[in-house]
Amino acid sequence: MVRNLTQIDDAYIPPELVGAQGVTPEQFEQFCRTYRKLRLELTSTGELIVMPPTGSETGRQNSNLTYQLTAWSRQDRRGVCFSSSAGFTLPNGAIRSTDLAWIEREKWDSLTEQQKKSFAPICPDFVAELRSPSDNLTQLYLKMSDYLENGASLGWLIDPLKRRVYVYRPNQETVVLENPETVSGHPLLPGFKLDLTEVWS
Repeated sequence: MVRNLTQIDDAYIPPELVGAQGVTPEQFEQFCRTYRKLRLELTSTGELIVMPPTGSETGRQNSNLTYQLTAWSRQDRRGVCFSSSAGFTLPNGAIRSTDLAWIEREKWDSLTEQQKKSFAPICPDFVAELRSPSDNLTQLYLKMSDYLENGASLGWLIDPLKRRVYVYRPNQETVVLENPETVSGHPLLPGFKLDLTEVWS
């Protein structure tokens, strides 16, 4: 089954993607090469998730988040950060793409060059999702849980619509921050404090 999570300008979903079931990783890679303008993900059960491009405002916000993490990472030098275009193959077989990710350098360097060039078989240590106006919040909750269950140590679900940040950590209750100006990555990302004022504006 294909979930069309967003409807942006009545984006066209190719017929061959609608109703696809039991999609294999090989088929998924072919879909990604064929439909480069769509963001595609694959669940652990072979369900294809189709997401048209985000709106311009969400893209602006996402760019700001990526810049902040990249600037910190260049100073810290303990890991590697990734933007929303990167996909990862999780231990449960799902292929996920998050808006922001960071992986400890030692883990990243343990992968082969071929693995790095594909949907790397690794779960990021840190992930962040930025909710767009057309995103299904329940699906984002499930996606964050997927990351935590597969090895992520820290996750942020950032919701500009309600000015909330949901903080996820393994074996802990989700913490909900109401209209925070900043959110800290400590202790996984020491010294990294995400400034949310431009996201909220």
